[in-house]
Amino acid sequence: NVQTDNNREKNHIITLDNPPPVFTDIGIIGKDGKIINSKYDKYKQICRFCEFIDDVVKNDPRDEYFIVDFGCGKSYLTFVCYHYMTKIAGKKVKITGLDLKEKVIADCNELAKKYGYDSLNFLCMDIKDYRPERRPDMVIALHACDIATDYALYNAYLWQTDYIFSVPCCQHEMNAKVK
Repeated sequence: NVQTDNNREKNHIITLDNPPPVFTDIGIIGKDGKIINSKYDKYKQICRFCEFIDDVVKNDPRDEYFIVDFGCGKSYLTFVCYHYMTKIAGKKVKITGLDLKEKVIADCNELAKKYGYDSLNFLCMDIKDYRPERRPDMVIALHACDIATDYALYNAYLWQTDYIFSVPCCQHEMNAKVK
C-alpha cells in the first residue's frame, strides 16, 4: 500500500500535545495554547532542528550529554533541546548557551530557574573566549549572527565534539551593505 500524495501526517517530536512549558514565556504559544502566528516559522524551525538531533541521539548509547549552544539569542532552540533531551529522550544533559546580549542572557537564566532546569545555564560572553569545563558532546548553532557560526564550527572541531548541528547566519548585517 504505497502512499502517493504529500499530505501524509508528519511525526513531529515536539507537538502541541507535549510542548515545553517555557513555550508560553518565550512567545511561541499564546495563552490559548495555540502557536502564535508570527512565531509559526520559528516553531517549525526549532522542532525540525530537534528532529535532526533525535536522529543521532536515539542511536547513541550514552545517557548523558554536554551541549554548547553558540549564539543562543533568546534560546528558543536551547529550551526545546533541553526539553527534548530530558523529557522525551530521557537523557541527562547539561547545556550552556552563549550570547553577547546581557538582558537576553539574564532573561534566559531566569526562565531556566523558573522551570527548574538546573542543568541549563546561559553565559553572557564573546563565544570566541569560551572554554568549556569538559569536551562537549554536541555543539549547536542556529543562525548565530555574523561569525558566531564560524566560531561554533571551529571550536567544535578543536574540541573534537561528536556532533555538530548548525544552520549558518543569514548574514543580514552583510546583506544590508550589498548594493
